[in-house]
Amino acid sequence: MAILQTSGIMCSSSSSSSSSYSQDRRGGIIRATLIVPRRMTNISLPGLQTKGIVEELELHNGTDKKLSPINVNTFRRNNSNGSDPLVMSKLYAILEAVADRMEMHKNIGEQRSNWNSVLLTSINALTLAAATMTGIAATSVISGSAPVAALKVSSTVMYLSATGMLSIMNKIQPSQLAEEQRNATRLFKQLHNQIQTIIATGNPTTSDVKEMMEKVLALDKAYPLPLLGAMLEKFPTNIEPAVWWPEQRRRQAKGLDRKKSWNGWNGKLEEEMTEIFGVIRKKDKADYLRLGGKALKLNKFLAISGPVLTGLAALGSSFVGSPDHGSWAVVLGVVAGALASAVNTFEHGGQVGMVFEMYRSNAGFFKLMEESIESNLTENDMEGRENGELFEMKVALQLGRSLSQLRDLAVSTSGKGDEDIEEFASKLF
Repeated sequence: MAILQTSGIMCSSSSSSSSSYSQDRRGGIIRATLIVPRRMTNISLPGLQTKGIVEELELHNGTDKKLSPINVNTFRRNNSNGSDPLVMSKLYAILEAVADRMEMHKNIGEQRSNWNSVLLTSINALTLAAATMTGIAATSVISGSAPVAALKVSSTVMYLSATGMLSIMNKIQPSQLAEEQRNATRLFKQLHNQIQTIIATGNPTTSDVKEMMEKVLALDKAYPLPLLGAMLEKFPTNIEPAVWWPEQRRRQAKGLDRKKSWNGWNGKLEEEMTEIFGVIRKKDKADYLRLGGKALKLNKFLAISGPVLTGLAALGSSFVGSPDHGSWAVVLGVVAGALASAVNTFEHGGQVGMVFEMYRSNAGFFKLMEESIESNLTENDMEGRENGELFEMKVALQLGRSLSQLRDLAVSTSGKGDEDIEEFASKLF
């Protein structure tokens, strides 16, 4: 048997291989001829298999079920976790739509904030200029040094223009519009994070897709983008909390231990949540609705006063120089114009409409917490509730409290009447 050894690789011929020897009688040289078989079947190369990639590609035909170190399916998505590709695609589509809405509401919020600044400056400039012209016209009547008619007409036109612009501004309340868009941006960002969490935790279902769709549509309804035909009522008859969520659904938190029959709930936790529910309803939500009512009344008064004052100033400026109404016309034209400018600055410079929307939104936040607590407490099936420990932690975080502070609040308010409760549930607002 002939053996060939090169760089540690052993190539051995089989027993069937043959070798021949011949001797050159003339030179005394012995010549050897090695016959190597054409097919060497015993070549050992560590880490390399002779199975071709073509055979690997035949796996999906069912002819070969063996795996190879070179696996052409390595770059395919691993679906071993059971997630439905269609459900994932739908969630990603909703995620893109939510991201687009975030950008739209952000841009429109900045635009409407600019409206408030530009309109406020323009209307005040018109009003003060008209008041100045009215005073100049009154002095010109006495001295006769300037064309009184031109000043009277100019001041009257400017006052009327300011009245029309102020009426429109008070109707749409740009500061309140900007606050609505800021709230919408924040809530869409919150929804965006929720969808990312569902995707990250894995194994989403069609119910998750349906829930996210309903939340998107509820936000679209709560904070519309257009003004005409869809704008929220800025001076409602009844003050209600803002509602930006669909009907509460009872769903379980994923990835928790389901071997516990009570799902993290016990009698003590139910009593604690019942007390927290009462404090939120009697103190926090009621207080913000009360403050919202005061802000609304103040905003109504200012919204009516501004155009009325500019209208009276326009009337007074038109009678400047009249023999019968000269004195009161000057006073009305100048003083009413100055008051109108002050009222407009207080209303829109102070952003009273934004304050009302902020109170309404905060009341909506507490209403959402109420419904969330109530939906869990009224669910008789413990497996149908959200995990108790997780839910308690969420409530504590939303109220800006630690778990111990939340439990102390429930203990301190237990058995007290509405008037005896002094502490608010939230420490954030």
